[in-house]
Amino acid sequence: MWKLDTDRPIYLQLSEHLELAICSGIYQPGERIPSVRELAAEAGVNPNTMQRALAELERKNVIVTFRTNGRTVTEDETMIKETRNALAKEQVHDFLKKMKEMGFEKEEIVDLLKEEEQDSKAN
Repeated sequence: MWKLDTDRPIYLQLSEHLELAICSGIYQPGERIPSVRELAAEAGVNPNTMQRALAELERKNVIVTFRTNGRTVTEDETMIKETRNALAKEQVHDFLKKMKEMGFEKEEIVDLLKEEEQDSKAN
């Protein structure tokens, strides 16, 4: 079961989850993705909601639909890279927003990131 929040549209969260799976290599370029029903069952959502999420990914050209072969991940590696960068920028934006809400200044954030990087290298 996928972790979904109630504060945002479910179909958008589903499409983001699938984008992440594509960008992280779980689904490879040109690979067929599971059916709507399979994905809906895995996520614990209505198939119509999953269909809407897949339609969103088709609109973004991240997945391609073939009448006889179902849906596959785009083979356009540039598109996948752009999607990956967009997801990363969104994460960075959210992180910086939260840090600023907690009262951190830019320099403090940078220092914390450097400190965390050093700690992760040591472990």
